[in-house]
Amino acid sequence: MPIDTDFLFRRSLSLKPLIDFWRGVAEDPTAPLAPLAPSILEAVDAAPELLAPIEDFSLLEPHQGLIERMMIAVFPAGLSKEVYAAAFPPFMMMPIHATSRFYRLIEHAEKHEDMNEQVETRKKIMRAYHHLLDTYYGVKLHFDVPMLFPTKGKTTGLSRYFRFNVDFTFCDPALHGDLPQLSDEDLSELQSDPMNLDLWTEKLPPDLFELQGMVILSAVDVTDQEVLSLLKHDLLQKDAMASAERLDKLQDRLRTLLRCPDLQVGLLHLERVDPEAIPTARPVGRSLLFGTQNAAPACTHGHVSSYGHVVKKMEPIVISDLEQAPYETGFEYYLREQGFRSVMLAPLTQDQEIIGVLEIASPAAGALNSLNVLKLDEVISLFTTALRRSLDERENRLQAVIKQQYTAVHPTVEWRFREAAASFVQQQIDGVRPTLESIVFRDVFPLYGLTDVRNSSVHRNAAIQADLLEQVGLALAVVMEAKLHRPLPVLDELAYQMEHFVEELQGELSSEHELTVLDFLRNDVEPLFDHLADFGTSVQERIDAYRASIDAEVGILYRRRRDFDATIQRINDTVGMVLDMRQEQAQAMFPHYFEKYKTDGVDYNLYVGASLVDDKPFDMLYLRNLRLWQLLSTCAIDWALEKLMPELKIPLRTAHLILVQHLPLSIRFRQEEKHFDVDGAYNIRYEIIKKRIDKARVLGTGERLTQPGHIAIVYSQQREIAEYHRYLDFLRASGYLTGDAEELELEDLQGVHGLKALRIAIAPPPPEMGDGQAVDTALPEIEATPAETAA
Repeated sequence: MPIDTDFLFRRSLSLKPLIDFWRGVAEDPTAPLAPLAPSILEAVDAAPELLAPIEDFSLLEPHQGLIERMMIAVFPAGLSKEVYAAAFPPFMMMPIHATSRFYRLIEHAEKHEDMNEQVETRKKIMRAYHHLLDTYYGVKLHFDVPMLFPTKGKTTGLSRYFRFNVDFTFCDPALHGDLPQLSDEDLSELQSDPMNLDLWTEKLPPDLFELQGMVILSAVDVTDQEVLSLLKHDLLQKDAMASAERLDKLQDRLRTLLRCPDLQVGLLHLERVDPEAIPTARPVGRSLLFGTQNAAPACTHGHVSSYGHVVKKMEPIVISDLEQAPYETGFEYYLREQGFRSVMLAPLTQDQEIIGVLEIASPAAGALNSLNVLKLDEVISLFTTALRRSLDERENRLQAVIKQQYTAVHPTVEWRFREAAASFVQQQIDGVRPTLESIVFRDVFPLYGLTDVRNSSVHRNAAIQADLLEQVGLALAVVMEAKLHRPLPVLDELAYQMEHFVEELQGELSSEHELTVLDFLRNDVEPLFDHLADFGTSVQERIDAYRASIDAEVGILYRRRRDFDATIQRINDTVGMVLDMRQEQAQAMFPHYFEKYKTDGVDYNLYVGASLVDDKPFDMLYLRNLRLWQLLSTCAIDWALEKLMPELKIPLRTAHLILVQHLPLSIRFRQEEKHFDVDGAYNIRYEIIKKRIDKARVLGTGERLTQPGHIAIVYSQQREIAEYHRYLDFLRASGYLTGDAEELELEDLQGVHGLKALRIAIAPPPPEMGDGQAVDTALPEIEATPAETAA
């Protein structure tokens, strides 16, 4: 036969080695097969074409009976149904004879995605090379080239894995040319590198050899071992369970292992460890219980459910038939509704603590049983390891995002945290019980600012009210249209309820009203739509209109609320962008601690002082500079929001407030909340004022202190505000502010008395000026004025 460019070696089918075997049997009358030899050899003598190499396999067809008789020496007739074995031309996957079990395997299997033909061909070549080394040089390699044959059932789709063992008893190599002379060093090199194809082809050129005869392949089912190995490999990969697609791969492995083609797999991570923890759990990849909604179904007795049992007892549970389950709660009902009949739940535990639940279910009753638990014992530990790693990876990613976006350890004070961490590690090294140092910065000056969205609660309630009215109106239209087709009393009652809701919603809205209306629509109206649609085309059109208005993500009509939320988001992003941009400038002036918070607007804290830095001297000049920076930044924020106003879906206005604190205070890092807070009873008053002044009103008029287009500066003592009068004069002269500053007294707040305020209007931005442009050039001038230098 010509050289096969893929396989490298010449190959030819020959029955001569098998016929020679029978001639040897005939010469030994004591051989067990001796009585069969004469008739076989007589038939061989009558078919001399079988002695030569066979290129046309059709020559074998007239002699199938003879071939089967000769193959008794290879495949005992009694084992044909028990073993997987076949005779092939050397490494050509075209059997000339096989056991009935091998033929069934091929008949019911299809090509498997795990089959890598290039890799398998390379293995066959190396196996052939090892046989040649043994035949011609007498060197037997004690190295087994694993030959794996994966198959997939045509009907079940289940994978099976077989390991092929190769028998060269009836394969006689032929040499075409001179045998290469290999030194001991050459032989040692080949033995030490048995899978290096380039090395072997260099030492033993393949065109010198031909494989004649046939090879016997016997297959052993190694499905369980291979699947466990593949599961271990898959579960040790990064993000092994990060998505439903990754879990699908693991699910296919488990289907093969348990021989259950309809098996479904899910996974839950428990955020808490108690029988009531299931509703707060988090699907990993996906959960059978949480379904596509990623939320646990309603269940008032979850602690006595099958899931509750697993969490409490931390032992696997198998329910062979959910119709006869010993547990009857909302969880089991939901699984039945999803079409499952048998379920296995396995706790994933680490250090005597449950961290997750592996869910395995099948639509077939009895498909899962207690034997599966034994088979999955090793798998469960693998899933535990993978889940732990997945949780760690997730936590690392969350921490990376938090550090990047919501840094708790501000760069200015990072040096102090590094000192504390170094002390903690040193205590561990010294063998003492380590304790974290308290991180406190004393005598720092606070600056607080707020940009608040005016009447945000009123606008939010109006948006909710309008969306609810529209949604109820659309639902009422469905019912009224259905009444025209079939005037049922129950439809009259539904219409009455919705008309009553419309009247209530036109008044003052409460959260109870909102929940009552949405609950009524979800539970009493929407479930009827599929049935009402059969009343007529016009009813279907009304239903389509209702459903088209519902937001797929939140499940309610969310039009005006979305506009409101988008407007708040745009405002907050704009304020945050201006502050972030200007913070770069401020940090360059002098390092300080800064944090901002977004709600319906943005408020921020700034602390500056000598204790916050470890390598720079602090001077009160920097405090005055930052106070002026705060006023300039507030003007920049207002101008940016004025430019944004035409783009907003809802024309919300903002107002600005600054709180003045003349005396320094102390701040402490709260380990639990991971942020700084004021320290000491006296300093608490400052925090109380911050939380309440946005609602402050002017004494005598009841007017809100904060007004759109104005800056309100709140203070307690007259000496605190003298400095700010100078800043306001300068900013008014520079075109940032306009008009005279109002001096106001404020109504008492709960626990806070005697507050005063200045209020002044912000000037319109010059039309040619970009965001913050004038602010950028003003600060150096202020720093250089004689008054500030003298101060």
